[in-house]
Amino acid sequence: MVGGYRRGADADGVSEAATKPFLVLQLRPEAEAADDEFGAILRKGGLAPEEVVRIRLDKNSIPAGLRLDDYSGVIVGGGPGCVSDAPDEKSPVEIRIEEAVLGLMPEITERDFPFLGCCYGIGVLGHHLGGDVSKERYSEPVGTSPCTLTQEGGSDPLLEGVPDAFLAFVGHKEALQSLPEGAAHLVASGPCPYQMIRHGRNVYATQFHPEADSDGFELRIRIYRNKGYFPPEDAERLIALCRASDVHMPERILKNFVVRYRCAAEA
Repeated sequence: MVGGYRRGADADGVSEAATKPFLVLQLRPEAEAADDEFGAILRKGGLAPEEVVRIRLDKNSIPAGLRLDDYSGVIVGGGPGCVSDAPDEKSPVEIRIEEAVLGLMPEITERDFPFLGCCYGIGVLGHHLGGDVSKERYSEPVGTSPCTLTQEGGSDPLLEGVPDAFLAFVGHKEALQSLPEGAAHLVASGPCPYQMIRHGRNVYATQFHPEADSDGFELRIRIYRNKGYFPPEDAERLIALCRASDVHMPERILKNFVVRYRCAAEA
């Protein structure tokens, strides 16, 4: 048992029995970026398509009556929205996406249900926990950030196999300004102190992108070049920077999450 959740996978992380799917919630309204992110989550997490239920929240609502007990865990991808923006700064789609994700957080945190929020997900979790999420400090331009494990991070099961120092892909306008009450601080960096946190035993969020690789970030740079993350004329320079960077360690977090929480389906 792991925090009340039974692990159903063998030593290689592949279950021989039927497993409950993971719920993957995507927030990107750009189809090409959403599809690439989804493919990366599958590859880096070691997930087969039949092991996930994918919902693109820009197009579809969370079904009424959705039961967390039907899933092994919840994975939330990134997106161009900011939870700290004022309502009049958000599009109707961004408002709908944010409300949908935040609507699940009370049950997830109350039950300590397996959750991994990537980039936008740390804003969602921090906001739900009453933390200070804003653009005041700690934004990071598109590129890589040198991250380090905290003492607590060094013993966390999701960071097993991750070295004390590693590079991660980042790019965000807002960030946690302080650690929410009751949260554990797992990963830090100089530009952005709160790169990964945990609430309870099973609810995680990262500011960096555990699913990202050079190909995926090149695509995002091209798609979001006019979204205010960087001067548009810097796009080719940033692509070259990402191409030259050796970023592989963060994906272990995604893989560890899947292996740890993959649950046997009920007969």
